[in-house]
Amino acid sequence: MSVNMVVLTGRLTADPELKYTQTGKALVRFALAVNRRYNRDETDFINVTAWDKKAELASQYLHKGSLIAVTGSIRVRSYDDSEGIRRKSTEVLVENLEFLDSKKSDSSGSSSGESNLSIAETENKSNVSDDDFPF
Repeated sequence: MSVNMVVLTGRLTADPELKYTQTGKALVRFALAVNRRYNRDETDFINVTAWDKKAELASQYLHKGSLIAVTGSIRVRSYDDSEGIRRKSTEVLVENLEFLDSKKSDSSGSSSGESNLSIAETENKSNVSDDDFPF
């Protein structure tokens, strides 16, 4: 039996930008800054991708500095860059996303830890093919 499940809590490093594929699927990507559990001085920057309704809601409600929790799976994909070189990209594909900032959170990103909104898996698991990526 294999399991591919990731749970992360962190802050967005930039505002998410909503895009649509040629087939009309909503897509949003952002990086999540996640502190190491035992060494708060070290931060990992994890690429995160959300599709469909989750992407639209994330682009509407999230911004740089937003504190979120993400549950998803790791996806490694390959592509050829503009120079024809084969590249690999590792990202977390969102299954569930929870906003952790309080309503009264200020622009500096402070939070009381109250949960405002959760984007549960509102649609069936998306079968996303590499053809859906806009590059």
